Amino acid sequence: MNQAHRFSRLMQAALYGGAIATTTAISLLTSPSSPAAQPIPAAQPTFQDSPKAVLDEAWQIINREYVDTTFNKVDWLASRQVLLSREYSSTREAYAALKEQIQKLGDPYTRFMDPRQYQSLTNQTSGELSGVGIRLQVDATTKILTVVEPIENSPASAAGLQAGDRIVAIDGKSTTGMTVEDASQLIQGEVGSPVTLRIERGTTAAKDTPLTRARIEVPNVMSSVKQEGNAKIGYIRLTEFSSHAPDQMRRAIKKLNEQQVQGFVLDLRNNPGGLLQAAVEISRMWIDSGSIVRQVNRVGESTELSANQTALTKLPLTVLVNGNSASSSEIVTGALLDNRRATIVGSQTFGKALVQSVHALNDGSGLAVTVAHYYTPAGTDISHKGITPNIRVDLTEQQQMAFSVNQALVATQADPQYKEAIKALQTSFAMTRPQGSAQSNLVQGVGTSSQPSN
Repeated sequence: MNQAHRFSRLMQAALYGGAIATTTAISLLTSPSSPAAQPIPAAQPTFQDSPKAVLDEAWQIINREYVDTTFNKVDWLASRQVLLSREYSSTREAYAALKEQIQKLGDPYTRFMDPRQYQSLTNQTSGELSGVGIRLQVDATTKILTVVEPIENSPASAAGLQAGDRIVAIDGKSTTGMTVEDASQLIQGEVGSPVTLRIERGTTAAKDTPLTRARIEVPNVMSSVKQEGNAKIGYIRLTEFSSHAPDQMRRAIKKLNEQQVQGFVLDLRNNPGGLLQAAVEISRMWIDSGSIVRQVNRVGESTELSANQTALTKLPLTVLVNGNSASSSEIVTGALLDNRRATIVGSQTFGKALVQSVHALNDGSGLAVTVAHYYTPAGTDISHKGITPNIRVDLTEQQQMAFSVNQALVATQADPQYKEAIKALQTSFAMTRPQGSAQSNLVQGVGTSSQPSN
C-alpha cells in the first residue's frame, strides 16, 4: 500500500514490522534523539553533487546514531574510506556500495532505501494515500485483479465501485498477470489527476470508469458490535499504527461504548507495527496508569513512556496476536499484559524490540538506523522471543490458508483464536458480575473450542 505524504527532512522514528528481511511491509516508530558520536568532517565540496555526497551523509548518520558503538566490530571509519575512495559510474552503483557496507553491521533493520522505497515507507506510515480509494486483491481462483472494497467517501465509492468488481485495465493497460503492488503504482498519482479503470461486474460487459485522484485517509481501524450469545462485544481490528490510527481508534472505542458493549476484543494479528507515538497513544486509551514502554539508547540512557489517566474504557479486554504481530503491536500488547489490563490470546508474537530513526537523504533516498532497544513495563526484552500469550492458540497451516483466502471467517466462530478470546471475556464477566445479577447467562451460547493440533 503506497500513499503520498510529505515528511519533514528528518523523522525521529523507529522501524518495525514483521520479518523485515523478507517483506516489503515496513513501519515506523518515533524515538528520542540519540547522543552524537565523535564528529567526523563531512564530504568535501568537490563531490557534493556526486553520489558520494549521499554516501557520506548516510555514513555520518550511522556513525552518530547507531545503537552499537562497536558497529558489530566493523571498522566504520575504514568503511567510509572505502565508500569515498571509489568512483561510481551510476547512482545505482553507489547505492549498492552503501548497502554492502551497511550489511556488515549485521542488523536487518538498519537499511538504505532508494527514493522509491523511501517514498513507499513514508507513505505507508502517513495513513493517507493519493488515489481513488479501493482495496485490491488478486482473486485466488480467477487470478483477476478484484476490488475488495471501496473506501468510504472516496472517488471509487462516489463512482459506485463495489466489492467484487473486476479491474481488467488501468488507463488502457491490461491488468492480466498484474500484482496488487503494480496496479497500485498505476492507480496512484497526483491529487486531481485523472485515471480510468475498466470494470467488469457480474456478466455485464466491461465499462470504462473515469476517476479523479484525491487525498484519502486510509482506514487502519475496523470495528463492529458482535452478538455472542447474550453479550454485545466490541470488536476492533487494528491493521497498522499509522499517524491516523489513534484518532480512528478513539472514535471506534467511543462509538462502541455508546452502543453499550460489555467487553472488547482488540485484534492485532498480522499487524506489523507503525509509529511509536501511535502505539503509546492507543495504549493510553486502555490504561489509566502505569508504564507503557522503556527505551534505552546507545549510551545506556533510559526513557520511559507511561499512561496519563486518559483511558476511554475499563471494560474487560482481550487482545489477539500472532507471529506477525510485531514492534508497535508488541509495545501495546506488552503494556496491556504487564499492567494486567487485558488477557492476551493467540500465538507467540514476532519479537522485535529495536527502535530506529528514519532520515530523508538529500537525493530523496532514505536511511533507517537502529538507535535504541525497548523493554516492556516489566523489563522484559522480547527480542527474538516475542510475547507469550496468556492463552496460547496456534493455528494449523490449513487454518491460516483458509483465513487468508476467506477473510470473512476472521473473528467468527470458525476462528479458534477469536473463540478463545470470547471465552476469556466470558470468564471476566463471570468474575466481575455481582452476586444475584440478572445477567447470569451473559455469554450463554458461546461454544467452547479446542486448540488445533500443529
